Amino acid sequence: MGDISDKDPLKGELFDVNADLVHAIMELVSDGIWDWNANTGFVYRNPGWYEMLGYNPHSLENTVFTWESVIHPDDYPHVMKVFDDYINSRATHYQVEYRCRKKDGTWLWIEDRGYVIARNPDGSVWRMVGAHRSIHERKRSLEQLERRNQSLEALVAERTRELSRVNQQLQLQLDENRSLAERDTLTRIASRYRLEKALLEECERAQRFRLPLAVIAMDVDDFKPINDQHGHAVGDATLLQVVERLEHCVRQGDLLARWGGDEFMVIMPKSTVETAMVLAERIRQAVLDIPPVGDFKVTLSLGVVQRLDHESPTNLMARADQALYRSKAAGKDRVSQ
Repeated sequence: MGDISDKDPLKGELFDVNADLVHAIMELVSDGIWDWNANTGFVYRNPGWYEMLGYNPHSLENTVFTWESVIHPDDYPHVMKVFDDYINSRATHYQVEYRCRKKDGTWLWIEDRGYVIARNPDGSVWRMVGAHRSIHERKRSLEQLERRNQSLEALVAERTRELSRVNQQLQLQLDENRSLAERDTLTRIASRYRLEKALLEECERAQRFRLPLAVIAMDVDDFKPINDQHGHAVGDATLLQVVERLEHCVRQGDLLARWGGDEFMVIMPKSTVETAMVLAERIRQAVLDIPPVGDFKVTLSLGVVQRLDHESPTNLMARADQALYRSKAAGKDRVSQ
């Protein structure tokens, strides 16, 4: 229901009689009812209006200033805007929620509604009636709910931050574990785990794009006696010297990995067996300058193979191992296919 002042105009005398009747009825209503005569400035408020705010009936001035004085300062600008928009026909209805100061100084949330029931010939308001209704309990419940929601949101945010921290720690741990798993502890080159993972990827890539792929398998000749006679510390130092030579020989893009014990392997993407044979021979010669360990001369036996069409990583490694042992069987310190 909005402005109803466009109904049949009422004569002044009849309107005054009706005002007395309306006020008598308002006395019987429990809600806070008000009746504003803008032409005289008189505002009638029924007992329910006063009692809602803790006042004795009709104990305050019957003017609009009484209404203004009880509106919360923070709510006042908004209330006045809504009120002005309505009485100046910029809005279809007047309904607003705000806080009113009670006699004891506390604040009460109310909902205020009003209707213009008569206008002057120039369109200004003559008569407007309305009602205050307490919504304090509803507002308090909403505020409590909002506080609980904020507490829950804060708790969720804190849990989310904690989970994020834990996830970051787990990710760091996973990255560290992955790094440890993919890198050989002694030599710091790729581990067998990374070797097998990379070989699978390179086999798939070679098959997909019809590219050559070569593998070199190698083994330190007679390495066990070095460990047995000189100890594992000397054996480890020897392996590190071997790896140092291997790293200087392999090309960028090749993967050098420790296959296990004194065995190593090089994955050579986009390489033929001929290219791999050249690199294998360079590696074999490079380790010859390692100083002897006691009576043992450090040498390598190597096996070279090129991947066959549709060949699996497992079969490719097995063929490389067979080529390596052909070098062993032929007298060691050599390269075989």
